Amino acid sequence: MSRTGIVTSSRVNSSAVRNKKQKSFFDYSLLFMMIFIICFGLVVLYSASAYECQMKYGDPKYYLMQQIKALIMGFVAMGIIVYFVNYRILKFNLFAIGIYLISMFIAMLVLTPLGVEANGAKRWISVGMSVQVCEIVKVGLIIFMAYYLNKYGSKIKDVVSFIKALGCVALPAGVIAVFTSDLSSAIVIAGIGSVMIFITCPKMKYFLILLGMGVGLVAVAILAMPYRMKRVRVWLNPKKYGEDGGYQVLQSLYSLASGGLFGKGLGKGVQKLGYVPEAQNDMIFTVICEELGIIGGIAVIFMFVFMIYRLWVVSVNAPDLFGSLLVIGVMAHISIQTIINIAVVTNTMPNTGVPLPFLSYGGTSILCLLLEMALVFSVSKRTGVTK
Repeated sequence: MSRTGIVTSSRVNSSAVRNKKQKSFFDYSLLFMMIFIICFGLVVLYSASAYECQMKYGDPKYYLMQQIKALIMGFVAMGIIVYFVNYRILKFNLFAIGIYLISMFIAMLVLTPLGVEANGAKRWISVGMSVQVCEIVKVGLIIFMAYYLNKYGSKIKDVVSFIKALGCVALPAGVIAVFTSDLSSAIVIAGIGSVMIFITCPKMKYFLILLGMGVGLVAVAILAMPYRMKRVRVWLNPKKYGEDGGYQVLQSLYSLASGGLFGKGLGKGVQKLGYVPEAQNDMIFTVICEELGIIGGIAVIFMFVFMIYRLWVVSVNAPDLFGSLLVIGVMAHISIQTIINIAVVTNTMPNTGVPLPFLSYGGTSILCLLLEMALVFSVSKRTGVTK
C-alpha cells in the first residue's frame, strides 16, 4: 500500500473511533430497586399506621395517602430533573452556594412564627404543609460539598485547607443542632460531609483527628442536655428504665423477638397497636421484623445493600468528579441513616429520631430523597458507554 493509502486508512480509522456512538448508561437496576423499596414501604406503612390513623383521624389510610401525595410530587420532580435538567448546572457558584445558603435560611425559619413545635422541639415549618427543615439542609449540603470539593478538593493537602472543608460541613450541622435541637440529624449531616471529604482526600491521620473531635463534641452535647444523658442510661439498661424513657426501646425489642424467623404474617403484628410509639416513623423496622420475621428484616437490609452498591457503581462511572461526588453524597446519606435507624431499633445505640430511608412515614423525607435520587439518575443518564 502506498504512503497516501496508509494516511487515508489512518484517517478513516480515527474518524470511525470518533464517530462511535455514545450510548447513555441509565441504571435501571437502581431505579427498579428504588421503586420496589418504595412500594414495599407503602405496604408496610399501611400495616404499621392503620390502627393509629383509625384512632386519630377515623381513616386507616390517612398516613398512606399523605405519603402517596408526597411520592407523586417527588416522582414528577424527579422526571423533570432527569430528563430536562443537566446536573452540571449545579457546578455554577450561583446555584451551589445559593442552594446551600437558602437551605440553612429555611432551617432558621423554625424560630419564626412559621415554626411548628412537636414533642418539645421546633423542627418543622408550616408553609401550607409541614416541612422538616433538616431534610432540606441535607440536600443543600450534598450539592454544595460536591461543588466545593470539585473546585478545591485537589488543594486539600494541609491541615488548614482540611479545616476549611470541615467548616463547610460544620456550619449546616451546627445550624440544625442549635436551632432545632436535633443532634441526630446534625450527626447525619456531619457524616455525609465527612464521607465526601474523605473520598476526595483520603488522609487517615486527618480523619482520626476528626473522629476524636466528633466524639468529643457529641459527648459534650449529650452531657449538656439531661434528656440526652437519660437516653444513654436507657440504652445501657432499658429494663431498669422501662417506665422512665425505656418503654419504646423495650417494646421495640419485644416486637423483634416475637416475630421469630418468619414473622406473624403481614398485617398481623400486635406491637403496632399502640404499644410501639411512632411505629410508622422511626420504628417501622420493628413492624417489618415482627410481621415478616428475621428473614424479612435481613431481606430489607440486603435491598439497601444492593441500592448502595448500585449508587457506588454510578459514582465510579460518573463522567466527572462533580457528578461522582453528588452520588457519593446521596450514598452516604442513605447508608448512614439506614445504619443508625436499624442500630436504634435493635438497641445497638441510644435512641434517636432518624427515619429509615424510603420506608418511614414523612413527606419531606421521601420528597428530598427522591430529589437526591433524581440527581443520581441525571448523572447516570449522562454517563456515556462507547458502543
